[in-house]
Amino acid sequence: MSNDIAGYSYGDREIGHSSLSEEELEDLKVGARFTEEDVRYLRMAGEVLQGQTTEIVHLWRSEIIAHIPHLAKHSRSLDGGSLPDYLARSNRRFEQWILDTCLRPYDRTWLDYQHEIGLRHTAPKKNQVDHVSSTSHIPFRDVLSFIPVINETMKPFLGRKGHTQDEVECMHRAWSKSMLIQMAIWTEAYEESQKNKAG
Repeated sequence: MSNDIAGYSYGDREIGHSSLSEEELEDLKVGARFTEEDVRYLRMAGEVLQGQTTEIVHLWRSEIIAHIPHLAKHSRSLDGGSLPDYLARSNRRFEQWILDTCLRPYDRTWLDYQHEIGLRHTAPKKNQVDHVSSTSHIPFRDVLSFIPVINETMKPFLGRKGHTQDEVECMHRAWSKSMLIQMAIWTEAYEESQKNKAG
């Protein structure tokens, strides 16, 4: 894992803190039936996915999102033009997010950075890290509706390193549970954004 990525601020003191407690994070894990076995299979997935993250993000960004106008616009300028420098930087963070999902401990530092990622999809922080002019925010419905695509397209990559079908299924199940937990955490960022807007 690397900290030498523009805008990647995992563990930095400057980022905000999630309003969720570590106990509430544990409750989310319990609700999703996310166990130590899932942690073990996510570690395995991380080993499998290292070296594949660029291809995965290219698939998501260039082959899928780019052809869905209401999603693609969030990575473009307000007039619809391309933002190649922004894409290059954010793609690297996207790649790192895959590895963080698999290899980071789900502790307070991870929880706070999940909150930060959520905020970067909302009006208070979108566009700020890379100093671009794009859509003001990404509606949570658009984020959430893309998770099944992320889950579905991840599975073939998990099967590329010779693991058994059962191991691939376990890795994929653990990944899918993590996606739900992360989306639950991101809802806090969206709610915080709405409160600030109303205030």
